[in-house]
Amino acid sequence: MVEVKAMADITGSIHERYVAPRRVGILAGLLEPLLPQSGGVLDVGCGDGALSQAILRLRSDLHIEGIEVLPRGEPEIRVSAYDGKHIPFPDKSFDAVMFVDVLHHAANPAQLLREAARVAAKCVVVKDHTAEGPFAFATLRFMDRVGNARHGVALPYNYWRRAQWQQELERAGLSPVIWKDSLHLYPWPASLLFDRSLHFVSRLEGVHGVGAVAPRPI
Repeated sequence: MVEVKAMADITGSIHERYVAPRRVGILAGLLEPLLPQSGGVLDVGCGDGALSQAILRLRSDLHIEGIEVLPRGEPEIRVSAYDGKHIPFPDKSFDAVMFVDVLHHAANPAQLLREAARVAAKCVVVKDHTAEGPFAFATLRFMDRVGNARHGVALPYNYWRRAQWQQELERAGLSPVIWKDSLHLYPWPASLLFDRSLHFVSRLEGVHGVGAVAPRPI
């Protein structure tokens, strides 16, 4: 058991030093075109705010603040605590709500999606996983544990298949106007195992509290 924990710590340290910074840069480039012009953005589950700060370096027209169940260190953006279930802001109080690898950590991801649809005036932007293909669940569990266990993040492993995403989005009154699942987050040859079709980014709009606004090209 001690050896397993030591190996997990070593793997986690490697991830933090080499994988995480590359991921932040790539995700910032993928997400910023999905966000509205000159708007206020709420980053739900923002961690230390590094990704939001990277987006702001590309999009100075945006204002981003975050909410987090487990605030870390000294966040790079304004961060408020929340309970992981209810977004503590009024209806349509932000132009966009953003989830980046957050919903699969939630005890009730569908509830958080509905909360985002309530709070967002224009769109909801999501980066998450689809559990499709051979060994998808096992691969996602491994990535999740390496990236998050050392931070005390809850790991319920709530990964959805594409059909379940569609079902839950419909229930939340949301529809993808952009869905991109070729993200190239990992260098070759790690990409052969860890990229595949396991990741996606999407801009969601709908009829229940989210305005239909034409997205910027991606």
